Amino acid sequence: MNDADQTTTTGSVTRMTEQMTGVGASETPDGLRVSDLNIYYGDFLAVRKVDMTIEPRSITALIGPSGCGKSTFLRSLNRMHEVIPGARVEGTVLLDGEDIYGPGVDPVIIRRKIGMVFQRPNPFPTMSIAENVLAGIRLNSKRLSKSAADDIVEKSLRGANLWDEVKNRLDQPGSGLSGGQQQRLCIARAIAVEPEVLLMDEPCSALDPISTMAVEALMLELKSEYTIVIVTHNMQQAARVSDRTAFFNIDGTGQPGYVVEMDLTEKIFSNPTEKATSDYVTGRFG
Repeated sequence: MNDADQTTTTGSVTRMTEQMTGVGASETPDGLRVSDLNIYYGDFLAVRKVDMTIEPRSITALIGPSGCGKSTFLRSLNRMHEVIPGARVEGTVLLDGEDIYGPGVDPVIIRRKIGMVFQRPNPFPTMSIAENVLAGIRLNSKRLSKSAADDIVEKSLRGANLWDEVKNRLDQPGSGLSGGQQQRLCIARAIAVEPEVLLMDEPCSALDPISTMAVEALMLELKSEYTIVIVTHNMQQAARVSDRTAFFNIDGTGQPGYVVEMDLTEKIFSNPTEKATSDYVTGRFG
C-alpha cells in the first residue's frame, strides 16, 4: 500500500470510529446504502446482488418465502453473519457514507451502532431486569456510576414502553417477564447503547396478538429516533408498520436469494411492479 492509499484508509477508519462513538457524528443520519452485495457461506452464494437504500428514521420490511435470504441479509447489515465460520460478503454497505466492511473497521463497533433484536426474546436468565438493560454497556467495558446506570435503565425502559410495568421489580430476573415484556426488555437492552439502526428478525413471531400489538406500537414510536429494518412473514404486519418493503425471492433449492423489488409499502401491497410480488402478497405462493 502506498502512502496515499494508507492515508485514505486511515482517514476512512477514523471517520467510521468517530461516527460509531458519537465523535463528529452527523445529527442527521443518512441511513444505509447497500450496493452489489453478495453474501456467501463458504463457496455457497446465499444472497446475490442486493442494491438497496434504507431510509433513515423509517421502518423497512423485508418479506419473502422461507429460505430466500431475508435473515441472512439482515445479519449482514451489522456483520452478525460473520460469527459463522466461512461467512463473507462482496460489495458495500454504507452507514452514513462509510463502508462498514471497510479495511480496519471493527465489527464490534458496528454492532454498537447497528443493534439486533432476535426472533425469540433472549434476556439473560441470570440477570435482573436492570442488569439486562445494562448488559451491552457493561460488555463494552463502560464504567458507570450508580446514578448514571439508574438513568440509563429508566430511559431505556421508558423508550421500550416497559418502565411502568417493571419499575418496582428491577432487581427481579428478566426471564420472569411475559413473552411480550421480554421482547420489549430486549429492545430496551438494544437501545441502551444508543444505536442508530435497529435490526429486528421476526420479533413478533413467538408472541401472542396482544403482545404483537404492543411491539408494533413501540416500533412506530421508535422510528422517530431510529432506522428500523424488520424481517417478517406476517404480511399484515408489514403493511401496518413499514414505510417501505423489499420482496425477496428464490428460484429454487440451492439457488441464491435476491430482491425482486422494493418500493413504498402501499405500492408493494396494492400495485407492485412484478407479478411475483403480486403473487406473494396475495397469497398465491409462499
